[in-house]
Amino acid sequence: MIKIDVLTLFPGFFESPLSASILKIAIEKGLLEIRLHDLRTWGVGKRRNVDDRPYGGGPGMLMTPGPIFEAVEAIGGTKDGRLILLTPQGKRLDQELLDELAREQRLVLICGRYEGIDERVRIGLSPEEISIGDYVLSGGEIPSLVLIEGLARQIPGVLGDASSADAESFKGGVLDFPQYTRPPEFRGMRVPEVLLGGDHKKIDEWRRQEGLRRTLAVRPDLRSGGTDGYR
Repeated sequence: MIKIDVLTLFPGFFESPLSASILKIAIEKGLLEIRLHDLRTWGVGKRRNVDDRPYGGGPGMLMTPGPIFEAVEAIGGTKDGRLILLTPQGKRLDQELLDELAREQRLVLICGRYEGIDERVRIGLSPEEISIGDYVLSGGEIPSLVLIEGLARQIPGVLGDASSADAESFKGGVLDFPQYTRPPEFRGMRVPEVLLGGDHKKIDEWRRQEGLRRTLAVRPDLRSGGTDGYR
């Protein structure tokens, strides 16, 4: 089982995604445990404030360090958890990193909001910084869900077919091959004959070549240092 603690100002944001599809299955099977923590629990004053204006001026508000430090310390995140801050400034999340995270026993995810967080969170807690892409969102909740679902698919027993996770896009630096289902012809577009012939050796070779062709056409950057097939 992987245990994931999520520190967020909006725990309700996670309720629907965690109660549907793959994540619901992983949780119900006891393979994944998600614990949501409202950062306002550690907020300051009657209004449980968690933000303030930045020193030096500028637009918006920053999350103050106190509530984040206290939350991490209260749940023991600095002792036995891999502490992660979701931020556009972090290391790019990819399939290799997801595979690595799926081997952990516990993760603690910090979701930022507003214009960012006080730099002393980075200095004092030294979280691992992870980004899902070179763009800006309103907070770390969506990136956290992306990370959670991505790694959940790598947990043995979550997917109905154990081989599904090994034959998907980005495995071995190759995008997924084209796939077809019934009917064999639809509006003049036919399923490739090789897929209808039943020769699995030829099918495997066609899939490998088509995955590679698609990768070179759409994402040639994935081939740097990769192989010509699936791992």
